[in-house]
Amino acid sequence: MTRMPNLRVAASVVLAALATTACHQEFEPPDRAARVANAEVRYSATAYDTITWGDESARLTAGNTAYAERCRRCHGTLGRGQTDYARERGLDTPSLVEAEWPLARLDSLRHKIFVGHESGMPIFGDSDLTLRDMDAVAAYILLTLRPEVLGSS
Repeated sequence: MTRMPNLRVAASVVLAALATTACHQEFEPPDRAARVANAEVRYSATAYDTITWGDESARLTAGNTAYAERCRRCHGTLGRGQTDYARERGLDTPSLVEAEWPLARLDSLRHKIFVGHESGMPIFGDSDLTLRDMDAVAAYILLTLRPEVLGSS
């Protein structure tokens, strides 16, 4: 029975040594370009095909909430971009409501929301934002902030 405490002591010494060694290694997260590339590989446009909404107003309400929580700081309440928050952080945030905005399609916008951008847009595919939330935000941007695109997705 005296061997059991010796095993516990030995195990404790080994675990302490491993913990000490591990503490001296620095964590190096993947660079932003690698994270965006990884999100690009994981993105699937067909993943949105199973999302259903009771009605469009429920979708837009959910989109408004998610936009306010995740997008407004950089893109502004009206989607014009270049907010004080973004400028203070050196972020070049585009206007979401410019006439020639290249992402003014539902599939393009969902893709960008999921994948993010190397220059600073969050990679929401790596966050707790669900595909349903991403769909709602995309719809909110297109149908509420950009009413001229109603019906074109």
